[in-house]
Order: sequence, then C-alpha cells, then structure tokens
Amino acid sequence: MANAPLWIRYHRDFDGICSGAILTHILREHRGERVMLRSVNYDQRDEWDSFSKNERFGVVDFHFHPRAEYWFDHHPTTFLTPELRAQYVPSDRWNWDENSPSCPPLIIRHAREHWGVEVEERFHDMSRWSDIVDAARFESVEQALFGEEPALRITRSLTAAPAFDWTDVLAEALIEDSLGVVAERSDVEKAYEKSARNRDKALRQFPTTVISIEDGVLLYDASSDKIRRERFAAFYHHPEISYCVGVIPTRAGYHVTAGENPWNKPDPGVHVGELMEQYGGGGHRAVGGANPKTLDATRAAAHEIADALRRGMTAGQGA
Repeated sequence: MANAPLWIRYHRDFDGICSGAILTHILREHRGERVMLRSVNYDQRDEWDSFSKNERFGVVDFHFHPRAEYWFDHHPTTFLTPELRAQYVPSDRWNWDENSPSCPPLIIRHAREHWGVEVEERFHDMSRWSDIVDAARFESVEQALFGEEPALRITRSLTAAPAFDWTDVLAEALIEDSLGVVAERSDVEKAYEKSARNRDKALRQFPTTVISIEDGVLLYDASSDKIRRERFAAFYHHPEISYCVGVIPTRAGYHVTAGENPWNKPDPGVHVGELMEQYGGGGHRAVGGANPKTLDATRAAAHEIADALRRGMTAGQGA
C-alpha cells in the first residue's frame, strides 16, 4: 500500500473538521503525502478492530487506533479498551493530550516540535475557535446561540448539512481558505439560515420536552422527529441548572447527551465522559454522549445518567 492515498478520518464536528484540514494541509505541503479526507463517527466503533481495513489512514479528534499512521486526540475516553491504551506510545506521528481544550492546538504544536513546521495564521485562528467551540468557552449563552462570528456560523451550519459528506467539502475548503472566506460560501450561508430557523423553533419547543428539573439537573426527551434540537437551549431557558441530560435522534438511531452548564458550573461535579463510557460512549469531563441500540435503551440510560449527576450534585453540596 506504499503508493495508496492516506485517508485522514476526522470527527464530524467543528473541532474535528478543523483538525482534519490542518493535518491534511501539513501532510500534503510538508511531508509529501497524498491525502484524502473522510469523516468518522461513533456508530463506526462497533467494528473498530477492522476499521479502514486494507487502507492507509490517520485519525484526528477520535478514538485511538493502533493501525493509524497518524493519530491526534484530546479526549480522555479515547482508548476503547485497556489493551489499546497499552499500545499507545507517544511518537513523531501519535500525540494524545487530554488537557488540550480541542484537537487543533496539539496538532499545530506537534508539527512545530516534531516536524519543524509552522502553519499559517489562519490555522491558528481555527485552533483558537476550536478551543472556544469544543470547550464551550463562549462569553455567554447568547453568543453560543446567536453569535455571528465566522467560526460560529460554520459551526451552526453543520446542524443543517445538505448532505452526509458535506463535512468533507468544508474540510477541504478550510485547507485552502480562512474561516471568514468559508463562512461566506453560498452553501454555508444556506445551511446557516436553515439552522438559524431551526434554532429559533427549537428554543420555542424546548419547554415541552422537559421531563424533570431536580437538584440542578434537567432531563429532557427530544426524540420526536417533530422536535428541533438545540445544544444550549436548556441553559438559555434555565440558567440556574448545572447539568442537562437529553435524548435526541441521530442518522444512526438515538443518542443520549449530557453536559454541564458553562455559565453555572457544578462544584466539584462529575466526569461526564467517564459516566458515558458505561453506556458505550465517551467524552470530556464537562460533556459526553452515547448511542444505545434502541430508543427505550437510550431513554433508560438518560434517566440513569441524570440520577448519577444528581447524586454527584448532592454529594458535592454535602462535602
């Protein structure tokens, strides 16, 4: 496979798209690789051992794979098994930093320290915004929901992607152009406008999805295909809560999501990503998700996760 293309597999969110674009640019321009881009998502972990079999590939912003020629990630739950964790050794092609707010900064740092490559300022801009978006470092819930900065317009447009492989198109665009230029593309503008309408509808609909608010934890069920979803709706309507847990549909089935309120953080709180590992998912300390097999299983998991977060909240209050 020496002459075969190298596929960079990236997670399908803003952080992952920027990671894929940055690494692809570096490998094409500075390491002579023939690189192609293709996304990866959680539903592909079930056959992780045979993932991309007979292909050359790298992985960014996603789980460790021992056959990856290049691998960069920042998720503390990146290793699916203890055996995989034992196979990871930092190298000039592998780097894991669970303290990094997002994946692009560690790729840029690695390229400078190991390959002597300095990337253009536009890639540093992507890195800064990836930190903001992925670690929810927005100035306010209003910026998170209604921000007009190019990175935020692109992020929002992803929720109304016109095709499954559209993220590949955007990742390729970001290799050549800045966030500002890509945000002005007609397809991005069209997706953004649709997503903004969806956002407004989601904010109106959210109160009807709430099941309970107890001990600083809100539980909601937005599994109906008639309900629009919005990541920060719970904190917009209920700024007093510290966690929200929800059930939402995906292309592959149903998803349970949980996250802490960036503007009313729990103290000390619970590691959400580790909690999600019990349900076949993962994430970070502040946010995580999982994809149980059925809607009933997803709802059951959501209730159990909400209960666990409530116990964590009450234990912290009693400390």
